[in-house]
Amino acid sequence: MAAVYSTKDVHPRDSMAYWLEVVAAGFVKLAVKTAGAFNGKLTAGSIGSLVASTYDCDAHGVSRGGREISRADNDDYFICLQQTGRSIHIQGDREALNEEGTFFLLDPRRPFWGQMQTPGRIVTIRVPRQELEARTGPTAPLISRVLDPQNAVASLAFGFLSMLPERVDTLDEAAAPKIVEQALDLVALAFSAETQSNGVTLSSPRAAALTILKAAIESRLHDPNLKPVTAAAAAGISVRYANALLAQEDTGLEAYIIARRLERCRRTLEDPAQARRTISDIAFSWGFSDLSHFGRRFKAQYGRSPGEYRKQRTA
Repeated sequence: MAAVYSTKDVHPRDSMAYWLEVVAAGFVKLAVKTAGAFNGKLTAGSIGSLVASTYDCDAHGVSRGGREISRADNDDYFICLQQTGRSIHIQGDREALNEEGTFFLLDPRRPFWGQMQTPGRIVTIRVPRQELEARTGPTAPLISRVLDPQNAVASLAFGFLSMLPERVDTLDEAAAPKIVEQALDLVALAFSAETQSNGVTLSSPRAAALTILKAAIESRLHDPNLKPVTAAAAAGISVRYANALLAQEDTGLEAYIIARRLERCRRTLEDPAQARRTISDIAFSWGFSDLSHFGRRFKAQYGRSPGEYRKQRTA
């Protein structure tokens, strides 16, 4: 259930102290500066492993330094979406100028400074560090890099993420993990598209290529024509190089595609909301074209046939 905090019923002299407590609970510990009386409202709730928060507030400045970081106990990133108003954030050597429709990635493990230059609304999505890095690889080149609405994938991601705080009370537990997967996949694709279109050099070219390769595969898993050669071509690399990239994870291109398809099928088989779908329908929808081949692969991966697995997980 979403929790709502507001300075509306707090005495003006106590509003900033109250807001600092609220922000620390829903975001991270910060130092906050304001020119006078301050008004703010925070709505926060969780969807699976994500925490979605909406901040409606007056203009103010924030900073996070060594003192606040040393007391931190979270291991997350924050995706910050500027819904209304204008703000600026600086982290490392990058300055993020944010207007309506833009979003950026913030790392609370590192110092930053920010200013809400006008009254407005910011939505933050708190994302587990490991879950995001599994999709994007090294994040240093992505921190405080503004994604704007002119990027079609970024625009789609912005719209999807912006809806999450409004859906906290309406999504059931079975739907939440799938929503989380879609949200993280969209974010990874948006950053991948941004880095390609702007010629960003990641700290490791191999890491960048691997991130793009995985994103290309993930978005095409449903296509039965997705083969090693088409996956590599979609990522703009050769099959040989793709296999070399995946070798560092002890797998190869064909094996990785099959593993990702099997994982998608496994999740679907566990989903009570899709209990009426046949196993063949699920297999075909995730790119398998031979049911017996799918059954053998699934059993080899998970130790049970698809039917046995579904029965055990949904009993």
